[in-house]
Amino acid sequence: MSLLKTIVVATAAATMSITAAMAQHADGSTDAPYRVMLVPADGGTADGTIADFTPLFGAVTEATGLNFDIKVGQSYGGVIEAICSDVIDIAWFGPASYVPAHQRGCAELLAVDVKGGESVYYSAIFTAKDGHIKSLEDLKGGTLALGDPNSTSSFVAPVLMLKKAGLDPVNDLAKVMIIGSHSNALQALEQGQVDAAGASISSLNKAIKQGAVTAGNIQVLAKQVLPNPPLAMNTGLPDEVKATLRAAFDSVHEAEGIAPEMIRGYGGKQVDAYEADISEDMMQPVVDALELVSPIREDLIRKASE
Repeated sequence: MSLLKTIVVATAAATMSITAAMAQHADGSTDAPYRVMLVPADGGTADGTIADFTPLFGAVTEATGLNFDIKVGQSYGGVIEAICSDVIDIAWFGPASYVPAHQRGCAELLAVDVKGGESVYYSAIFTAKDGHIKSLEDLKGGTLALGDPNSTSSFVAPVLMLKKAGLDPVNDLAKVMIIGSHSNALQALEQGQVDAAGASISSLNKAIKQGAVTAGNIQVLAKQVLPNPPLAMNTGLPDEVKATLRAAFDSVHEAEGIAPEMIRGYGGKQVDAYEADISEDMMQPVVDALELVSPIREDLIRKASE
């Protein structure tokens, strides 16, 4: 089965699964906890991804009494469909998967994590440290590994960086591999399958920590700053519930009995706080990036399936 067909089948299966799910009225009680779904970032296990966020949601539960049922989506697209089908109340998105959910009227921002006064992270195009690629222009005629087509930092931002460098990713690359996750892309690079890989810098650090790749073998060729992956709410939630959730995440770091190490964000890293007083404007750079990258997304998927 081609990669394009595989993606279509997987998305259809995820959509059928979530639309068949039994809807329930969530109120944050132990019997009807708020339903949370996380995008499968970094290609880690579902248990590992849940473990990254369990301390945060546990802190909110301890501070407020609100309860949460946390799951990991099978794909980025599956999480979009889950919130748009009213199967979940809260989602953790990548910026590029949040934008279409918001544009469809399904999701609005809840909070983003803050560390050192910033709410940003970095996508990068990586190369082998001892390789021949020294600039983005050197990738003309070369090969590139990318993650999920809905991923901001392992697909959208790397493709954008190539376009800004004057390359046509569809026609100027000899081969594109779309292999599902940051970690897979980084491993393909280390194993010599490609000349470069797109992933977040956080994902590289996590892959090194997990032993998926070796420290010192991979270097940053170019990087792009991005707004942090947000927590988002279903737009159909009552206004009073939205206000309660925003207040809970905005103040959890100050709540009595909450240890600083419980406040965690993308990749399970410890952060200073979550900020809920945020504007949709923070996602504008991603909206702009998608306008440039989306028109060639399907062409890249087809190229990868050749």
